[in-house]
Amino acid sequence: MRTIGVLTSGGDAPGMNAAIRAVVRYGIYNDINVLGIKKGYRGLIDNDMEKMDLSSVADIIHRGGTTLGTARCEKFMTKEGFNEALETIKYRDIDGLVVIGGDGSFRGAKELSEAGVKTIGIPGTIDNDLAYTEYTIGFSTALETILDAVTKIRDTSSSHERTIIIEVMGRNCGDLALYSGLAGGAEMVLIPEAKIDIENIAEKITSGMARGKKHSIILLAEGAGDAYDIRDKINKFIDIPIRCTVLGYIQRGGTPVSYDRLLGSRMGAQAVKCLIEGNNNVVLGTKDGKIFHMDIEKALNMKKKFDSEAFELTKILSI
Repeated sequence: MRTIGVLTSGGDAPGMNAAIRAVVRYGIYNDINVLGIKKGYRGLIDNDMEKMDLSSVADIIHRGGTTLGTARCEKFMTKEGFNEALETIKYRDIDGLVVIGGDGSFRGAKELSEAGVKTIGIPGTIDNDLAYTEYTIGFSTALETILDAVTKIRDTSSSHERTIIIEVMGRNCGDLALYSGLAGGAEMVLIPEAKIDIENIAEKITSGMARGKKHSIILLAEGAGDAYDIRDKINKFIDIPIRCTVLGYIQRGGTPVSYDRLLGSRMGAQAVKCLIEGNNNVVLGTKDGKIFHMDIEKALNMKKKFDSEAFELTKILSI
């Protein structure tokens, strides 16, 4: 390994900068040149990158987002764009590539690995939707951001005696809604992994009101439906004021919590170590507090296991 490249792709996640910093500094420590590739796979196609030194990653570990920038590059998915990326890798004499991102980013890394590029994937997404790893970089920070919002919204919900639906991110994975709902004491959690019974929701709200409950918080995963549509369906059974809050991109930003900084730092260093030791074309993950690596194709083919125990607990604790 003489020269490696690092890029961030897809949605940004708090803790990505910690991973970038670790890749750069661990690489330099091992006498490896590190190229920072701008705007994800687009930077590979456009040859938009720069050599990074110790100063390049100074004072970024506490910052959200990604200093390298990110973008969803449709051109990379074409044969022409993919070949241009390969030409750039050859022109720049890149011996290994570290890709920080989610499912789509890893699929791009898999294609590059099959074309002979030595790649390492680092899971960076707030959705926590990668089946092979317990946690992804950014998930913990997003969870704390949601909990902070839930706490503030609860004050207004109680004051006005209203039911409020809070829609959170996660694509087709309900982890953000599930765990923020459990930790935030939500009355109901609606996720794509479980069937939604609108009539049952209405009955639960009515039952709570009958015993003097002044408000209800419903956590909705975006993959389970639209907050306003869910509200309208509930109002067909009970005519009460229901407000909707879609948290949106606020969940992606902000200072990463300690866990995401630690995870990003450990995985960034481990990625370079894997390249040095010849463990290529793998992705990194975490299990029981330890970092591991596994074949990228095998990781992508795994199906995420639904935490049914946590989901059942949300229903028990919200009676």
